Amino acid sequence: MSPLPASVPLWSGRAPGALGDQPQDRPALTSFPPTAPASAASVIVFPGGGYGMLAPHEGEVYAQWLAAQGIHAWVLQYRLGPHGYRHPAMLHDAARAIRIVRHLARQHGLDPARIGVMGSSAGGHLVATIITQFDAGQPGATDPVERESSRPDVGILCYPVITMQAPYAHAGSRENLLGTNPTPAFIEALSAELQVKATTPPAFIWHTVADNAVPVENALIFAQALRRAGVPFALSLYENGVHGLGLGTPEQPAPPWATDCLFWLRGHGFTN
Repeated sequence: MSPLPASVPLWSGRAPGALGDQPQDRPALTSFPPTAPASAASVIVFPGGGYGMLAPHEGEVYAQWLAAQGIHAWVLQYRLGPHGYRHPAMLHDAARAIRIVRHLARQHGLDPARIGVMGSSAGGHLVATIITQFDAGQPGATDPVERESSRPDVGILCYPVITMQAPYAHAGSRENLLGTNPTPAFIEALSAELQVKATTPPAFIWHTVADNAVPVENALIFAQALRRAGVPFALSLYENGVHGLGLGTPEQPAPPWATDCLFWLRGHGFTN
């Protein structure tokens, strides 16, 4: 069996809705194979950055941590607001990434029923969007990737942007995603707490109460929506910690969310 490719473009030609043919117009996946005994599970990481950039410490660093747990990790380079993209380009990229990883899993001995997504801040919003707005694929599509479901099996949301509604919306993420004057319908459609359904996959959410960039209410209202819909979830809240901590640094350690998340992932069969 051939090894998985190190990098995979989401589309072989121009992406649907592409505004050019530069690297920022060509969404792609980067592979991080397991560095510990493999579990056959996969997780796609959506880096944060307010839909304006892709933060490496919430992308490659997470992927390396997942790989060290025996999970095959991928980092998604998705399209961004400063390059002229708005919703639904980001959602299309996320959905296509899940279909590709599921398709590759079938070909390379991984489990197509253990495909997770993980994101921080605006990347957490993209996770919240795809776990509430997925589809089953197109059985008759000529492209076999498009036959795959875009539903993740679990979602990990780190200090996520959830709502596009005042007073808890993150203004920068909303502008990059929806533009300067979004319609009420767009605001509602991209407020993930309003889109949860019984088929939403299980979620792990963490946030700090001290976050002064994305209020902790984002995590709370999403957890409440999951609870109402009967969706399994874990919610870890910590008193202190600034926004964007990721896995932390020696100078600025993160709360023990990674330990809590690993416990949760093991309970869902994603680690050995």
